[in-house]
Amino acid sequence: MKAMILAAGLGTRLKPFTDHHPKALAIVNGKTLLQRNIEYLQDFGINEVLVNVHHFADQIVDAIEKNNGWGSNVTISDESDEVLETGGGLLRAKAHFENEAKWLVMNADILTDLDLDKMLEADKAYDALSEGEMVATLAVTNRSTSRNLIFNTAGTLCGWRNNSTNEEKWANPLKDPSMAVPKAFSGIQIVHANFFEALNMQGKFSLIDAYLQIAQHYAIHFYDHSDGILLDVGKPESLEKAAGLFK
Repeated sequence: MKAMILAAGLGTRLKPFTDHHPKALAIVNGKTLLQRNIEYLQDFGINEVLVNVHHFADQIVDAIEKNNGWGSNVTISDESDEVLETGGGLLRAKAHFENEAKWLVMNADILTDLDLDKMLEADKAYDALSEGEMVATLAVTNRSTSRNLIFNTAGTLCGWRNNSTNEEKWANPLKDPSMAVPKAFSGIQIVHANFFEALNMQGKFSLIDAYLQIAQHYAIHFYDHSDGILLDVGKPESLEKAAGLFK
């Protein structure tokens, strides 16, 4: 199984570090976020990794080359000309996953103890039981967040809500609002090969918008790992917290 680590973002929340470095190279206990996530994937037998780059791209490329990919076969998807956001970045990498039935995508600034083997088992079970053609399984938790993905009671993606502005986007509006199951997206997903066939977007766009478009006609499910650790290392104070959790 292959994986993609999304490392092209500007990392504005992690200033002033990201004024001079990419967020993927922020350090937690002597290891960069990128190294930690490459080694995390290795724990589950994933050694083929694609990393997209934009912000201080040369620093990421240099770190990978100097460290021989930390033991993995690491390929670069270069977005130096224009950052394409998460969805556009995955679309740019389409050829890399051409012969894969499914693959993992995760954000570079996420640290977690999520058991990927259990998530893959859940993905297979969803695939077998899903009434419609399945495109992805999204890792989620019940943590408090400003934005939620909205699923129905069967665990199928229906919409998205900004809890600060009350803005909503719907793929399949729920007839009964009480049946909504809000979840916080973890930035980790198992994507199936038919993602590209189902996608009707080009250029710069987010994976969330892509999933909402796709969910109108295909099944997208969630995997809840609220019993584990998930840390969004997007702010300076979260680096301090990460140092206490990840040795």
